[in-house]
Amino acid sequence: MPVAILATAMTMGAAAANSKYAGIVIDAKTGKTLYANDADELRYPASLTKMMTLYMVFEALEARSIRLDTRIVFSANAAKEPPTKLGVPAGKSITVEQAIYALVTKSANDASTAVAEHLGGSEAKFARMMTAKARSLGMSRTTFRNAHGLPNSKQVTTARDMARLGIALREHYPRYYKYFATRSFKFGGARMSNHNRLLGVVRGVDGIKTGYTRASGFNLVSSVIDRDRSIVAVVMGGRTGASRNAQMKDLIARYLPKASTRGGGNLIARGAPSAVAIAAVELPKIGPVPALRHKASARMALAYAAPSPVVGRQALAKSLAEQKIAIPSPAPAITPSTAAAAPEQAIDPVTTASTGLTDGWMIQIGAMPDRNAAVALLSRAQGAGGGALSGAEPFTMAYNKDDQKLYRARFGGFDGQSAATRACKTLEKKGFACWATAN
Repeated sequence: MPVAILATAMTMGAAAANSKYAGIVIDAKTGKTLYANDADELRYPASLTKMMTLYMVFEALEARSIRLDTRIVFSANAAKEPPTKLGVPAGKSITVEQAIYALVTKSANDASTAVAEHLGGSEAKFARMMTAKARSLGMSRTTFRNAHGLPNSKQVTTARDMARLGIALREHYPRYYKYFATRSFKFGGARMSNHNRLLGVVRGVDGIKTGYTRASGFNLVSSVIDRDRSIVAVVMGGRTGASRNAQMKDLIARYLPKASTRGGGNLIARGAPSAVAIAAVELPKIGPVPALRHKASARMALAYAAPSPVVGRQALAKSLAEQKIAIPSPAPAITPSTAAAAPEQAIDPVTTASTGLTDGWMIQIGAMPDRNAAVALLSRAQGAGGGALSGAEPFTMAYNKDDQKLYRARFGGFDGQSAATRACKTLEKKGFACWATAN
C-alpha cells in the first residue's frame, strides 16, 4: 500500500476510534454529502459558536443597524471573561470591525460577550436570538446558551449543522465572509495570529473557524474553493490540534477531487425550511432590540419563500400573523401596485449579498426573475473568475421592468473602468455574458 494512502487510512481509523469525533464534507455546489461520520450526533461547538455570533454581526451590518466603525463598549461582565481574550477594561470600547477581527483570529471571548450585549441587550437574550437564527437556517439540532462557546452542557450542535452554518456565511454574506481569511490582526501593539493553521498552507482554504474546550475536543470548520470545485468540511472532537488538522487535510485531499464542477450553489436558501416552518419557530421577544430581531427573521423568511402565487408575501404574512410575528414592510418596496412609482434601481430588501456598492465601476453578468438564481449565477461566476474577481464583491439589485421584478447579478468594488473591463473579458472567455458600467 502506498505510503500516502496508508497514512490517510491510519488517520481516518484513529478519528473513527475517538468517541468525541464527528465529521462531514459537503459539496458546496450541489449540497451532496461526500463524507459523514456521526455527523448528526450532538457535540459541543466550543468556539465554533463564534461563527453564529459573526453571522448575527454581519446581519446587523447588512441591515445597517450598526456600522464597521460603531463602538462596542465592554461591560464588567464582558471584561471578566476568561481567556482567550483581548483584555479590554470595563467601560472601554472597540469598533465592530475590531470585534470581527478579534473573533476570527484570536477567538476572543470578551469581545464575543461585548458583541452579544450590544446586539441583544444581554448575552442570554442574544443566545436565544442565535438559536432562533439557527432554526431559520435549518440547523435543527443546535442550541446556543452563550456567544463564545465556553463550556455549557446545554450548548450543543452537530457537524452537519456547523457545515450548514459555514455554507450560510459564504452564501449570505460574501461581502463580510472575507474576514475569515485574515491571517493576523494587530491590536494594542500586539499581533494576534489566526488559530486556523490551514490558512496559507492547504491550497484553496479560505476560512472558517477553530474551537476547543476539554469537553469538545479540537474542532475545525474549513471552507475550500479550488478552481471549479468547492466544499465545506467539519472535524469535531479531535484529540489534539495537530491530529485535527491532519484529519482535515486528509478529508480535503480525499473529497475535494470528488466534488462537482457544476451546480448552482445557494444551498441554504434551496434547502431551508418552508416559510410556514420558519414562521413556526418560537422567536425570542425580549430585549432592547426586538424590532431589528423580528425584522431580520421576517427578512430571512422572505428570502427563503418561493416567488410563486402559492407561497408569496401575502401567504407568508398570513402564516407569520397566525404566529403573532410582525412582518415589516420592506423599504423600498416594489409590488405590482407600486411598480410605476418605484425607482428602477431600488435595493432588493431581502438580498443577503452586499447592497451598498451603487457607486463606482461594476460589472453585470445577468438579470434574473428570481433572486436565488441571481445569487447562484454570481457564485458560478466567482468560481470561474479567479484573480480577476479577487477584490470584487457580489451583490444583487432589484428593479421593475414591464411589471415584472428582476434581479441584476453584479460585482462591484473595481478600481476603475480598466479593471472592470478586464474582469468582463475573463468571464466572457468562460462563457458568461458581461458588461461594465459606472452606475
